[in-house]
Amino acid sequence: MQEQIAQIRQAAVESAQQAATLQELTNAKVRYLGKKGELTKLLRSMGQLPPEERPVFGRLVNEVRDELEGIWAKREQELFQLEEEQRLKAEALDWTLPGRRPMRGTLHPITLVINEAKEIFTGMGYEVVEGPEVEWDYYNFEALNIPPDHPARDTQDTFFFSEKLLLRSQTSSVQIHTMEQRQPPIRIIAPGKVYRADADVTHSPMFHQIEGLVVDEGITFADLKGTLQLFIERMFGPEAKVRFRPSYFPFTEPSAEVDVSCIICGGSGCRVCKDTGWLEILGCGMVDPRVLRGVNYDPDVVSGFAFGMGVERIAMLRYGINDIRLLFENDVRFLKQFGM
Repeated sequence: MQEQIAQIRQAAVESAQQAATLQELTNAKVRYLGKKGELTKLLRSMGQLPPEERPVFGRLVNEVRDELEGIWAKREQELFQLEEEQRLKAEALDWTLPGRRPMRGTLHPITLVINEAKEIFTGMGYEVVEGPEVEWDYYNFEALNIPPDHPARDTQDTFFFSEKLLLRSQTSSVQIHTMEQRQPPIRIIAPGKVYRADADVTHSPMFHQIEGLVVDEGITFADLKGTLQLFIERMFGPEAKVRFRPSYFPFTEPSAEVDVSCIICGGSGCRVCKDTGWLEILGCGMVDPRVLRGVNYDPDVVSGFAFGMGVERIAMLRYGINDIRLLFENDVRFLKQFGM
């Protein structure tokens, strides 16, 4: 039995020395020290020996096992270093190759549209103002002529924190803050984020609006039409046609929705505009006298108009984007198309 142990030891040592890779070394180790290995089989046959010889035999087998474990560990380290050196040689850098140019960031299409709208309106004498995104119910609804029992609240799907605190569903609340703090004349736009519980290919639970407000003596609907006509021509080009349709908003009277001739087909009719030749882009109207009285303005002395537009809708029309979710996925392949 001792001779058999010596033969197994010698064969195992030679296998370890001859192994050229870590995988070959592992296979050799399993062959001799694994659960079904040669040394393990020999140890299991110890039951065939007389009882007095078993301790000596077991000690010899374990000594050989410990010795082989040490030999394998040393050889494993040698092969690891050898393979690492070979890998590093194979990955040697070619300094003559051209470098990779880092990708440049660009402005997001929503930012581009907001910046362009700001430039257009400030050129007409408007001031850019901001307001809180976490808003009181009073400013988001009640001061805008939308009391608690008003049906327009059902269409907002508002995110409430409490009965009186919410995420604003429209930037129209900024006009109330502004009118409370100032006296006419007022000419402002208020771009910012708004929130509604709605999500599909054309709607997002968080999106951007630009609210506009003008209050002064002698303001008429003709002033509103002329302002929006100029904005649309500068945003979409002089060939863009504009259409006003009667509508209803609680805080304006009279109210209208504004359509622009389809950017895709030029007004001839296509799938995007549902063969009508028109695309809705914003809502507007004359500020309701109740809203003016609520901020202590005299509607017999001053009048005003307001308008609100979705920035995502403008961006989708401007750049031919057919899915609003593309604006929020941060896909560099999509965003790099808008590089300046």
